[in-house]
Amino acid sequence: MKIIKSHLLFLLLMLTSVVFAQHHTGSWGDQGNGTYINPVLNADYSDPDVIRVGQKYYMVCSEFHFMGMNMLESDDMVNWRIVGRIYNKIEGAEYDSMQRYAGGSWAPALRYHDGKFYVYFCTPDEGLFMSSAEKPEGPWMPLLCVNRVAKWEDPCPFWDEDGQAYLGHSLYGAGPIIVHKMSADGTKLLDEGKTVYTGPVAEGTKLFKRNGYYYMSIPEGGVDKGWQTVLRSKTIYGPYEKRVVLEKGSTAINGPHQGAMVDTPEGEWWFFHFQLAGAVGRVLHLQPMYWHDDWPVVGVDIDRNGIGEPVYVWKKPVTGTTSPVSAPMTDDEFSAPQLGLQWQWNHNPVDAAWSLTAKPGWLTLKALKAPDLKNARNTLTQKIMGDRGEAITQLDASGMLPGQKAGLACMGKEFVAVGVKNEAGKLSLFVETNGKESAAIPISKKSLFLKLKLDIPAAKSRFYYSFDNKTFLPLGSDFEPKWGFWKGARVALFSYNVLNDGGSAAFNFFRYDYDGPKEV
Repeated sequence: MKIIKSHLLFLLLMLTSVVFAQHHTGSWGDQGNGTYINPVLNADYSDPDVIRVGQKYYMVCSEFHFMGMNMLESDDMVNWRIVGRIYNKIEGAEYDSMQRYAGGSWAPALRYHDGKFYVYFCTPDEGLFMSSAEKPEGPWMPLLCVNRVAKWEDPCPFWDEDGQAYLGHSLYGAGPIIVHKMSADGTKLLDEGKTVYTGPVAEGTKLFKRNGYYYMSIPEGGVDKGWQTVLRSKTIYGPYEKRVVLEKGSTAINGPHQGAMVDTPEGEWWFFHFQLAGAVGRVLHLQPMYWHDDWPVVGVDIDRNGIGEPVYVWKKPVTGTTSPVSAPMTDDEFSAPQLGLQWQWNHNPVDAAWSLTAKPGWLTLKALKAPDLKNARNTLTQKIMGDRGEAITQLDASGMLPGQKAGLACMGKEFVAVGVKNEAGKLSLFVETNGKESAAIPISKKSLFLKLKLDIPAAKSRFYYSFDNKTFLPLGSDFEPKWGFWKGARVALFSYNVLNDGGSAAFNFFRYDYDGPKEV
């Protein structure tokens, strides 16, 4: 009878969700009325891992070639803020020479053990890395290469009740799942590992223990067509029983998998996962969850085939705390002593070539030699937020030298840039797409405003310019941002020189208005 009531409650809540979805006003995230709409973060938080420590929730995600990995915090699982940075660079010549697109940090794991936060991730070519900190905001210890090995994926540490540490991971190409013993401090692997599971594109394992069972929560089937599988066993090396707990089913949520199962102090359980959402990238969803016969039940089983499907709108988790409607920061006036944590460099930065003090209140980017935007160092990026929005910046070109280009860009699979170039001492506006210019407009003024209007659903976005921040004229043609190198498209500020190192560009502010909850 209890099970039947639980199912009936789920169906009732699902019906309520459908009715509410016809009357909501917000497009995603916290609706301000005790409910949320998926995605809770309509931005590229790919391969998320989430844990609870006390009354708060913490999240990391894969950042690949962008530097570096951020730590996010939430009071209610729905509204998130960036509070820390795990690392700022990855050692390796290719990360300095802009040759590691799609490399860098893949599917990280976040854990809290014995008073410390731990983050583990693999890069496709350099190895298994970890860092730890006593506080989520840091300071984080420098990245430690636990094992210098190629083609490992998606590691996850686990400390058993007797203190023995383990690490699970998969191999490049997704599978099999391998478990190693690990030193108690998490810095060394103690054996060659044992294969415990081989499945269809099995990856992203998350290890945990509950009621005497060892669990592995793993995504299977690939990014856009996959599902979430859970394995359980009475011993960490198996044999494991298997159950599929979440699938696309009749919904429009493709590939609902790869994430984390998290409980609240009040005893609720929830599951975070991503969805591939075109140019925005892999966005963050939150699903209700409960346990039955020591198996997780995720989402709502709409077609009654025993496998849950994602929900669109749902009641917010009961966490015992309240949080204002908000989202990770985007705007930056460049007036603080440091860059906002939302900014991430494309590959490793050259710290001597950027400044917040050379022109106080402005970000100054010194131009380093590069043939095009894709190869330009010190390109400063941040995630697209939502499906539609406008990003604007003010550029001072008075310090630019011949051969230099600087401005605003949208970069993913395609690299589209607009801005000012200095050609033989004369300034002009330019448009560059994948290294090729398509427009040049001579200008006499050295200060101007650049705007990017994003419309992801319509597959049409466009750049604009203005000299008074009031009247904006189109620059270039409509273009379609595209995800690429495993990441969503991004907005970026850039400065480089096609002839040699030299010249600088200054940016007064960056302001971003989008269709979703705003930053706190």
